[in-house]
Amino acid sequence: MNAARRQPDRPGAVLAVLAAAQFTVMLATSIVNVALPQIRAGAGLSDGGTTWVVNAYGLAFGALLLAGGRAGDLLGRRRVLIAGLALFAPASLAAGLAGSPGPLIAARACQGLGAAAIAPAALALALERFPSGAGRGRALGVWGAVSGAGGAGGVLLGGVLTQAWGWPWIFHSVALGAAAVLVAVVAYVPGAAAERTGGRFDLPGTVTVTLALTCLVWGLTTARGGGWTGPPVVGALTAAGVLLAAFVVIERRRPDALVPPRLFRAGRVGAGNVLMALLGSVWIALFFFLPLYQQQVLGAGPLATGAGQLPFAAANMLGSALAPRLARRTGAAAAVTGALLTEAAGLLWLSRLRADGSYLADVLGPSVLVAAGLGAAFVLLTGLAVDGVPPRDAGLAGGLVNTTRQVGGAIGLAVLTTLAGSVTAGASRGLPGPEALAAGFRTAFAVSAAVIAVTAALALFLTRRPGPRTPSSDPLVRTSPPEKEAPPWSPSTKPLPPSSA
Repeated sequence: MNAARRQPDRPGAVLAVLAAAQFTVMLATSIVNVALPQIRAGAGLSDGGTTWVVNAYGLAFGALLLAGGRAGDLLGRRRVLIAGLALFAPASLAAGLAGSPGPLIAARACQGLGAAAIAPAALALALERFPSGAGRGRALGVWGAVSGAGGAGGVLLGGVLTQAWGWPWIFHSVALGAAAVLVAVVAYVPGAAAERTGGRFDLPGTVTVTLALTCLVWGLTTARGGGWTGPPVVGALTAAGVLLAAFVVIERRRPDALVPPRLFRAGRVGAGNVLMALLGSVWIALFFFLPLYQQQVLGAGPLATGAGQLPFAAANMLGSALAPRLARRTGAAAAVTGALLTEAAGLLWLSRLRADGSYLADVLGPSVLVAAGLGAAFVLLTGLAVDGVPPRDAGLAGGLVNTTRQVGGAIGLAVLTTLAGSVTAGASRGLPGPEALAAGFRTAFAVSAAVIAVTAALALFLTRRPGPRTPSSDPLVRTSPPEKEAPPWSPSTKPLPPSSA
């Protein structure tokens, strides 16, 4: 018997380690935002090269998530998680040691490749140990809390490290964290009795969808700097459309499809992913615009900008923790809608930002409101996106929901930055620089509020189950197995007792 399988399965410790892996991935997504001016100066980057410090990570991450999720299903999720961390940690170290643009951007792409293996494998391993019901609700609450805290904590840690020791330490800290998580996974996360589901890897489908997502994310991120009508952007987006159409044709003919149709016949997977894509379109942009407003308009330094994320992180963790309770009381459909409306209200409040404002008057209140709604919505939509998925497809479902969030974020960030830039350019003809920037930020937040309000309206219809809803029919509500159904856990995957949530 494998040594990992002889390890005692302590669900609380396992969840903590897997959540730490997710936190590390989210941290690497946002930790560079505050430090971009210092990175540009230190590595000799151009404007376009500075953008690719962010884009290289997001491009590799978003394009390879589906492949990473399916690899975990077929090869073993623990193995893929360990391999992802083993790549992620040295890639982070290499990024901190890079002194020129090429090695830095290549290291960020390798970070994204490792993250594409880590995120779906960690989520699938967590879902294995927590079946539908209160145990899964608590686990997803932890997942949402660390995801939001990773995004906000990245801004905070990036500001602290950049100001104290310089920008290389934002990457060195991620490398140290990933190495610690790797050791913890080996020590605390046991292998499952039947970790590999069998089957063949869908190479044609994987190659096609990876190329399609690469073209899509590259086209969208390039459009932010070069405009939507440039030949490279139009060519990339056209190629993405053709490749996605080819992927659909390939998948309908493959017996071992990368994204099998059965996945969308299970529970509310389709609804959860559609709504997660819309949520992601605003999520990533939020962490982009708020630090810029604080630094470029309010004049805050990196440390003050990072410290301003602490209330956001606390509110996000609170919203994530309360989401399962809210779902048990009202049902998932009403809970998702309420969370999204809360976020929309906060974004609408942010659309009133002033050039002569302050953090306390203009940022603190609305960002706390946004964070609480965002944290709850993330937990509930993740639960819906894996609702009813058979164990053999858990890694793929985790990869799919991460893909929709990441690709949705790329689309949203491209559209919102282009829109904000256009408004700022127009306003700058008659207004001072800070006022023109504030006008662009207000527009971005107003459009974001409208997107989330539409998402809330869609959630009312997309998240309802056919037929009458009962408390036991909800994946985050069920507290015991349905009648005449065997308990959906084995001795190695039993849920947390109530006291260890």
